[in-house]
Amino acid sequence: MNTIHDQYFSGERPLYESRDLRLERVTIGEGESGLKESRRIEAVECRFEGMYVIWECEDVTCRNCYFAPSDRAPLWYCRDLRLYDSLLDAPKAFREIDRLTLERIKITDGAEAFWYCRSGEISDLQIEQAQYAFMYASQFQISNIQLQGKYTFQYARNLEIRNAVLDTKDAFWNSENVTVYDSEIKSEYLGWYSKNLRLVRCRIAGAQPLCYAENLILEDCSFAPDADRAFEKSSVKATILGSVASIVNPLPDSEISYL
Repeated sequence: MNTIHDQYFSGERPLYESRDLRLERVTIGEGESGLKESRRIEAVECRFEGMYVIWECEDVTCRNCYFAPSDRAPLWYCRDLRLYDSLLDAPKAFREIDRLTLERIKITDGAEAFWYCRSGEISDLQIEQAQYAFMYASQFQISNIQLQGKYTFQYARNLEIRNAVLDTKDAFWNSENVTVYDSEIKSEYLGWYSKNLRLVRCRIAGAQPLCYAENLILEDCSFAPDADRAFEKSSVKATILGSVASIVNPLPDSEISYL
């Protein structure tokens, strides 16, 4: 593997179609598509400032890297992408990624992040301003995530989420086959129109949660006082710790018990 260290690149496609390349303390500055169409790339302590820096790439690992606000849409249409211990101030990160691994990542502008991403593991993620994040995402295992935003996980499929703190209006709308364990969920209109949403040992806050849901399952969950008008037109099987402020018109086949 060739190594480039302590250099600055700018302009249009400065490292286009690179192969078997290790970048150490490299800055890709003003310009576009710095590493587009590249394969087998390692980036360590690098700084990315130009737009669309990693597109149509395969087998990329980034460690201790920084993606600046000017690096709009930095990571799109990639396969086998791994990021560790990195900070992203760039908007619209991660689009249509196959096989994505993230560990110890902070995203400060999470708007439209993770759209149509497929398959992978995410752990120790902090994501802010996450409007519409994880739209149509599928087949992920996610743990230790702190998320603040709106309209997240809409149309998501086949997700397993553990130990999360989610502060997000309209989460999990039209989602399918999602399970959330041991998490705090603050969300007005949580899980509307979802299918096979399962919540296990979760704390739920926010008005009108879990309405119009199909095959909704709650196991040992609790509700904050503001979580009123729950379960309207939902088919639900639930064991609830404590009480719910109010329940409105669940479907006749529902089974709700209190512990």
